[in-house]
Amino acid sequence: MEYRNKLVLAPMVRVGTLPFRLLAAEYGADITYGEEIIDHKLLKCERRVNDVIGSIDVVEKGTENVVFRTCHQESSRVVFQMGTSNAVRALTAAQIVCKDVAAVDINMGCPKSFSVSGGMGAALLTKPELIHDILTTLKRNLDTPITCKIRLLQSSHDTVELARRIEKTGVSAVAIHARKVADRPRDPAKWSEIADVVTALSIPVIANGDIFEHEDFERIKAATGASSVMVARGALWNASVFSPKGKRPLEAVKGEYVRKSILWDNDIKSTKHTLKEMIVHHSSLELPEGKAVIKSETLADIAYVMLIYTLLL
Repeated sequence: MEYRNKLVLAPMVRVGTLPFRLLAAEYGADITYGEEIIDHKLLKCERRVNDVIGSIDVVEKGTENVVFRTCHQESSRVVFQMGTSNAVRALTAAQIVCKDVAAVDINMGCPKSFSVSGGMGAALLTKPELIHDILTTLKRNLDTPITCKIRLLQSSHDTVELARRIEKTGVSAVAIHARKVADRPRDPAKWSEIADVVTALSIPVIANGDIFEHEDFERIKAATGASSVMVARGALWNASVFSPKGKRPLEAVKGEYVRKSILWDNDIKSTKHTLKEMIVHHSSLELPEGKAVIKSETLADIAYVMLIYTLLL
C-alpha cells in the first residue's frame, strides 16, 4: 500500500460499505476506508466466502448478519478501520480480516459517545501509552500495513508530539482530521495545524477536513504539505468529487450507487441511510423522492424509486 499522492475515501459509519467504496473507486478514489467496526463485534464473527455474489463476508455467528463485506476487486485499496481500546483484542480481531484488506486502521478520532465511553476513538488521544501498545502489537504480529486516524489536540504542539510517538510505532501513515474533539462539522477545519505535523514527520500524513470540490484536494495539499487527502462529507454528498473530469449529476451517482447496492446485496438500512444523506444535502426528505426512499422496505423498492424519479427529470 502506497500512501503518497493518493485520494482517499474516509471511513463513514453506515456509508462506507462495499457498494459505496466501489463507487468512490470508480470515480477516482485510490484508497477506500470501510466504516468503523468495533473489535468486540468482530470477535463474534467468522470469515466466509460468498460464492453467490463473489464476495468475502465477515458474518456474525448466530445472527448471520454481515458485519463486513469485501471483494477481490478492492483488495489492493480497501482499509479496514477498527474501533478498539485493547491491544490483544485488536490483534485477535484484525487477524480475522487482515488477509482480505490492504491495510488495517485504528480509529483514534471519533468523538461520539458510544465510542468514547468504551475507551475507543477520541478517548485514545489522551492515552499515548495505550496507543503505543495497540499499534506496536499490531505492527509486530501482522504483515498487513497498520495506520491510524486522529484528531487535533488542544495545542499544535500536543498534536505534533502525539504524532511523533505514533510514528515511532512503525505505522505506515497517519490520517489527521483537522478538527478538535469539541469541534462540530460546521466549524472550519484547521489546515495549518496539519502542516505542523507534516513538517515534524517523515511518514505520509493524510489530511482530512472540508474537502467538498475536486479542486480542494490540491488546495489542502498546498496548504499543509500532506502526502495525501481524505474526504468524507464531500464524497457522501457526491462520490464523483474524486473525478478530475468534474462532478457527475447527482441522479447518475445515486443510480449507480443503487445498482451496486443490488449487485452486492447491500444492507437495506445502509443503502437507505446513504441515499437519505445524499438527498437531504441537495433537497429535502419531505419532498416525494425523500418520502419514497424512507418508505422503501427492499432494494427493489429503492430501485423503483430511483427509476421513477430519474424518468421524471
